[in-house]
Amino acid sequence: MKIGNREFQVPGTTYVMGILNVTPDSFSDGGKFNNLDSALSHVEKMIAEGAALIDVGGESTRPGAEKITAEEEIDRVVPVIEKIKAEFDVPISLDTYHSKTAKAGIEAGVSMINDIWGLQHDPEMIKVIVESGVVCCLTHNRSETTGSNFINSVFMDLTKCISMAEKSGIVDNRIILDPGIGFGKTYEQNLEIMNSLEKLHMFGYPLMLGASRKSVIGNTLDLPVDERLEGTIATSVIGVMKGCSFIRVHDVKENIRAIRMTEAIRNAGK
Repeated sequence: MKIGNREFQVPGTTYVMGILNVTPDSFSDGGKFNNLDSALSHVEKMIAEGAALIDVGGESTRPGAEKITAEEEIDRVVPVIEKIKAEFDVPISLDTYHSKTAKAGIEAGVSMINDIWGLQHDPEMIKVIVESGVVCCLTHNRSETTGSNFINSVFMDLTKCISMAEKSGIVDNRIILDPGIGFGKTYEQNLEIMNSLEKLHMFGYPLMLGASRKSVIGNTLDLPVDERLEGTIATSVIGVMKGCSFIRVHDVKENIRAIRMTEAIRNAGK
């Protein structure tokens, strides 16, 4: 799979996507990187630690977060994207479900759109992705949690997203799937979907896992957001063992080390 100017060997290798939230209110690092200098410094650090991609987000997606307009989102992310593109040789992903923001981001240098609503929020998003030819990450999400047959409902929802993408002209080597940890799921369902990640390979697309510092870790370990590193590393290890190609994290260095060790063990004797 090619993202930007880089070839990613998937399946087989697990790559780390470093999170850059240029927001004042993200759940774990809101306000830390919402000025240009601090954002660029953090990008440099994540690349040095081994991040293969940088995911820029301009709107917090935590439960109860304040919604902003696409124009506000564009004002936050575009200057940062332009500077990253100018100063670093790294593929840039944009975490947005607004087509206007996606279009502006692509024009600024983005190679991937990370849509937490799997193309279902903004009907123009598909057109933007098709016309630009960028990679898209389709995340499982729903407005309300489902009860029985949870895994089957996830499969049905993702089938719908994939069908929309394929029928609209988004080619296979431009699609990544994300099970959507923390989106439209109960605590128990988040654990269940992580324990069932290997079943998502039935779709034939690379998988992205984004569980870093999320509430499923806090609820399991009874820890605040700034003490969830070990729990995040555990999810990354599970992701590698269950064949995820991309892991989206805040703490790049520590997760990279755990991922490489896990890969070495998994691949031993083959």
